[in-house]
Amino acid sequence: MKKKIAILGSTGSIGKTLIEILKKEKDKPEIVLLTINTNYRELLKQVKVFDVKNIIINDYKTYLHVKNILRNKKINIYNKFDYIKKIFNKKIDYTMCAIAGFEGLKPTLDIIKYTKKIAIANKESIICGWPLIEKKIRRYKSDFIPVDSEHFSVWSLMNNIKSSNVEKVFLTASGGPFRNLPINKFKHITTKQALNHPSWSMGKKISIDSATMMNKVFEIIEAKKIFNFRYSQLDILVHPKSYVHAMVKFSNGLTKILIHETDMKIPIFNSLNSPFEKKIKSKKIDFNTLNNLDFQKIDLKRFPIVKLIKHLPNRDSLFETVIVSANECLVENFLKKKIKFLDISKFLLKITQSKKFQKYKLKKPINIEEIISLNDYVRLKINNLCV
Repeated sequence: MKKKIAILGSTGSIGKTLIEILKKEKDKPEIVLLTINTNYRELLKQVKVFDVKNIIINDYKTYLHVKNILRNKKINIYNKFDYIKKIFNKKIDYTMCAIAGFEGLKPTLDIIKYTKKIAIANKESIICGWPLIEKKIRRYKSDFIPVDSEHFSVWSLMNNIKSSNVEKVFLTASGGPFRNLPINKFKHITTKQALNHPSWSMGKKISIDSATMMNKVFEIIEAKKIFNFRYSQLDILVHPKSYVHAMVKFSNGLTKILIHETDMKIPIFNSLNSPFEKKIKSKKIDFNTLNNLDFQKIDLKRFPIVKLIKHLPNRDSLFETVIVSANECLVENFLKKKIKFLDISKFLLKITQSKKFQKYKLKKPINIEEIISLNDYVRLKINNLCV
């Protein structure tokens, strides 16, 4: 029987990678739902290849345009995710949640009840709404798999081992485009330079987060939540080759590492399929890289944003939403050239000391409305800073 699949954010980098994997399947799965924001040309290609019958388009103008193009096709086209209940009458096999940014949280929460397995590539959803996601996963007995290469690696290495049996987890970072740039040149960094990642091909937002190292701060928060770690159990290692994705030291004296080439197809493929259910073509082991892994400690002068970790509360709180919202807004302003590269970390560290935001460390997220409201408030405050 064909697998039934939904892809939220099908035209982003993760969504397109999953589509390429599915194209190579001998028996193409049935894609029950695709969702996008504006990239309708890519969507139309995907709809044609997989004969997709349900589409949700977030951007209203794009929705009207696609509806006109496909007016003679028997395809259900919706503008709001609320219509999801019209699409599913029973659980599908797999859902990929790859909507970029804060907008991915509500769709992720809404679709859990309709899927047997949910793969989440959206950092903001996990960071801001993990208590809500975890509650729904348990309620509807869905399997969860993290798709980020680092978290997928930790998930694979842990293999149901309790977090109390782990001494230390190291997440690796390439160091981004500025790992060797003299610090006195950071004040002149341009958007073009910051978008030029040396190891991975990614979207604009995540590329900037990688350049500041905020991406790794987010991954530390995610790892804490997903695996129920303490921050003291987590650390970052700069690893320019991006060959080792995670390292876990256990209390029994064993240390395990997970390696694979810098290709998101590998964690995505393995999130889709059961272990060894299918094969994927991959490169031979790179022994030259293995003989020179070159791990380095984080330089906090170069990447001051990493200091944020020390200011994070050890329990789930709304403060994580403050950090996510503020960073997202700051990155947008940097891409619009309204602020400088160094302003991103400067403003974020300033926020951690602000009394108006620190109070959220004591509040646990109760519902999505609360998170959305706080997101709007933080963005308003940050945009005022960037004027």
